[in-house]
Amino acid sequence: MMRLNVETAVGLFVLLGIVCLAWLSVKLGKLEIMGGDYVPVHAEFASVSGLKKGVSVEIAGVDVGKVESITLNDHKADVLMKIRTGVRLQEDTIASIRTRGLIGDKFVNLSPGASDRLIPPNGKIRETESAVDLEGLIGEFIHGSAK
Repeated sequence: MMRLNVETAVGLFVLLGIVCLAWLSVKLGKLEIMGGDYVPVHAEFASVSGLKKGVSVEIAGVDVGKVESITLNDHKADVLMKIRTGVRLQEDTIASIRTRGLIGDKFVNLSPGASDRLIPPNGKIRETESAVDLEGLIGEFIHGSAK
């Protein structure tokens, strides 16, 4: 009888440990089980060199969403972003692709505008700035054709 109680206690302890590990994996991996509460927003860029699906979308350094997909549309890159529902984007918001650090990963930075009109769900950010082609700039500088 005593052995059955010890085995039950050990089994519950192991089960609790597995549940805690699963919870930590979800939190540290930034996974979303229920999908979250996001609004889709599109932006078209001339070049999205180095930008990948799943990177963060930020306003003033605060993470407000992520890049859901990148597709080609009429020779331009259409970036679908999922922005948290509480974030209000004005019609004249500027989306730009930035680099984290000198050789870091790319992310999308949103600079809010001053318009009274808001971008609707599944709307489009009209003002965009493509990523700076650092390799091209260095090549131009080395070969002496920099202006």
